[in-house]
Amino acid sequence: MPAPHLQIIVGSTRPGRRGHAVGTWFHDLAVRHEGFGIEFVDLAEVGLPLLDEPRPPQRGQYDHDHTRRWSETVRAADAYVFVVPEYNHSYNAATKNALDFLAKEWAGKPVAFVAYGGVSGGARAVTALIPVVSALKMVPLSHSVHIPSIRTAMTAGGTFESSPGLDADASAMLDELRRLTVTLSALRLGDPVG
Repeated sequence: MPAPHLQIIVGSTRPGRRGHAVGTWFHDLAVRHEGFGIEFVDLAEVGLPLLDEPRPPQRGQYDHDHTRRWSETVRAADAYVFVVPEYNHSYNAATKNALDFLAKEWAGKPVAFVAYGGVSGGARAVTALIPVVSALKMVPLSHSVHIPSIRTAMTAGGTFESSPGLDADASAMLDELRRLTVTLSALRLGDPVG
């Protein structure tokens, strides 16, 4: 059985963002974990405009090439980890926009979060995301990775410096995500579980 396909989606798109560095750290850790085939997806490179499809995404009828490309990307994954900042006690607009473009492509798949921010470590961003991904029929993991005081974890060169405790927490989240992904993939495909 091939390894499930995990997309690590970096949500921040602004200049000077820290999300790419955090996403790179998590990507490298996920590759070492060896539980998934990994794809790094950077919303800054995806370049979605503000939602511009005339029909609801539940229909899956897309007018624009950028939406069709995004649909193909998202459809290819078995699971997702969103790397998200906390802005003003919530998550950022680019992440919401990327989620809202699609519907069926997300459904029935597990999702987890690596969040970062100030004192809360992005906890309020994750709390705000849970009802959104649930409405899209995704299955959110109860375990998230939270990175507090993100400024102090960045080097002068712009890389993210993790700690052994954070690496262990992220690895435990990946273990849980893999178990859920295998179970949900079998259910989506109609295979017996167990």
